[in-house]
Amino acid sequence: MKSTASLFILVLFFASSCVDTPVASPDTPEEVQPMPLTAVSDTPTSAPEDAPMLELLKPSKGYFVGKFQASKTNDEDYDYHSPTFNKINLSIDSIFGDSIIGHSVVAGNDRPFVGVLDSKTGKYTATEPGDDRYDGVFYFRFIGKNQIRGSWVANNKKLTVYERTYQLERKTFAYDKALDLPQNIVTVELYIAKKLRKEIFKEKVYTQEELDNGAGSAEQWEGEFLTEDVLVANPSTTLLTKEMLQNMYKGDLEVLRNSIYARHGYSFANRSMRYIFDNVDWYIPVHAEVKQDLTELEKKNIALIKRYEGHSERYYDVFGR
Repeated sequence: MKSTASLFILVLFFASSCVDTPVASPDTPEEVQPMPLTAVSDTPTSAPEDAPMLELLKPSKGYFVGKFQASKTNDEDYDYHSPTFNKINLSIDSIFGDSIIGHSVVAGNDRPFVGVLDSKTGKYTATEPGDDRYDGVFYFRFIGKNQIRGSWVANNKKLTVYERTYQLERKTFAYDKALDLPQNIVTVELYIAKKLRKEIFKEKVYTQEELDNGAGSAEQWEGEFLTEDVLVANPSTTLLTKEMLQNMYKGDLEVLRNSIYARHGYSFANRSMRYIFDNVDWYIPVHAEVKQDLTELEKKNIALIKRYEGHSERYYDVFGR
């Protein structure tokens, strides 16, 4: 796959003409609001008409990070319990006149793209190689120097989510072992796929009298939650002990272990971990592989956590108590 991507980039690289000098990094951008999930539509998709034409600014290299929001889906019952977005890092790596070369990092995938500017609209059309089932086309424009706004359309229109929108902010990434999980992560419900949820919580048939007395409502909303134990220590700075871990629930252990990978900018293919870390402000998906970057302390802690993770119980609670 790497050779295909490299050939794809080289061909379009030599097709571009003028060479331009990248603009210096700007200041921190303002906050961007998420976009809502919309209904399924059969209307043909084109580049987004999202805003009046602004002054055409030369783009600059860097990471642009934010919510990759589902906008069109083939599933009318799109999993009510799944997140409607993944956190994406759209990286602009090189600029050549009206062409750009970059890559996207999202949901465990690291994919190259090449984009060409339409000078009349100020929009880029950036195409992925097409040899991966999740490849597609990015349409976007720069809003000032600090933001990117646009949409993505999958080549495969049969995907569960085949169109997404995004408003991304410029970010910088550097590994920081001192980054802690936020306090509000406690009581967050872990993602459970509908199929697994049905297996865990078998639907029970109640009599009319039981239903009239309120039976069944609690069981329908039972879920797995994190507890305050997930904040026991920062495993990137503290050597964990068996006493810290031996009574922890499986979900807490899994998040504690994966917080190490998150600090290194690992892009999670695991949907449960995306559901957690995509909502952590400091988390930026940068790499599809980070094992080579782990410290010796982190490796020891990962090994210890895994010993207890395989034998621990899950913690379930009920909504609306």
